[in-house]
Amino acid sequence: MPRIIARAACLCCLLLTQAGCALIPEVSHQPQFYNPFPQLNRVAVLPFFNLSDEPTLDTDKVALAYFNALQSTPGFEVMPLGVVTTKLQAHQVELNEATDFQELARLLGVDAVVVGAVTDFTPYYPPRMGLSVNWYAANPGFHPIPPGYGLPWGTAEEEYIPDSLVHEAEFALAREQLKTQTPEFNAAAIESSDPTVDDAPEVTPASATEPLAETTETPPGSPEPPVDAIVADATTGPPAWPDPRGFVPPPPSPTRPELLPQPAPVIEHTKLYNGHDEQFTAALANHYYFRDDARFGGWQGYLQRSDDFIRFCCYLHVSETLAARGGADKTRVVWRWPISRYEP
Repeated sequence: MPRIIARAACLCCLLLTQAGCALIPEVSHQPQFYNPFPQLNRVAVLPFFNLSDEPTLDTDKVALAYFNALQSTPGFEVMPLGVVTTKLQAHQVELNEATDFQELARLLGVDAVVVGAVTDFTPYYPPRMGLSVNWYAANPGFHPIPPGYGLPWGTAEEEYIPDSLVHEAEFALAREQLKTQTPEFNAAAIESSDPTVDDAPEVTPASATEPLAETTETPPGSPEPPVDAIVADATTGPPAWPDPRGFVPPPPSPTRPELLPQPAPVIEHTKLYNGHDEQFTAALANHYYFRDDARFGGWQGYLQRSDDFIRFCCYLHVSETLAARGGADKTRVVWRWPISRYEP
């Protein structure tokens, strides 16, 4: 029996070798994204600001591309751009730094407004585009959603979280934690203070008037403190200390939480896309693979056409924003057989 199995295996290998790649399908994975925030269902994309050095950039095309990327994502109901423009004109709203975007979201009747700006843009090869987008919720009680929220931390799926998302989540957590450990900076008080130090009161060292405080170091040969005590000390901190366990959504509360208004955006994402970046072109090639585009040039043509480049940058920006907050679904596996398999 083992000889028969070995001969059969050799025969299969021989057939595969003679047939070439016609019997081996090409396996590809198509990324899938969805809206992970049920409370942010209806959104409105506001006209984008142009903060780049390219005066010919049409920001209406950027807003339309971002609208299409959001509307094609399951779970979003995006207000048409024409309706947004009409309502802004009807209420004589001018968008600037002083605009209350939370109030504007309530005025438009949506859950959140998307405020975007193009920070850098060049249409020439290699093209480059920078996007900075903030989401403002109509409900001021919705607090910022940091990168890493909603990801499967503490589960078996944690090992499948991409390293880039892990770094982004850890960086966001560290940034919020360091805010509680940084001295408050009051520029007005510093400018009004006297720069001379002659009148400063003399400070007597505490060591000269007070006995030495008891040291907290463990003497040599003493047993180490229990691990539970170390963990307990690590989890305690200032009242506003961001707990890393906050990435895991808490269980539902039997009562409504207290409203704590805040003016900051609930979602922030800033990214610069470059046409000669290896990761960017790999994502573009994979995106083009699943599109039925009959035009010549392949995915490289997207780098030559500004409209296609802008649309892909907006798609990539939306997908990164959602994926960093638990909006990445299982990839769609696609098997494609070579054309030569069907030729006589």
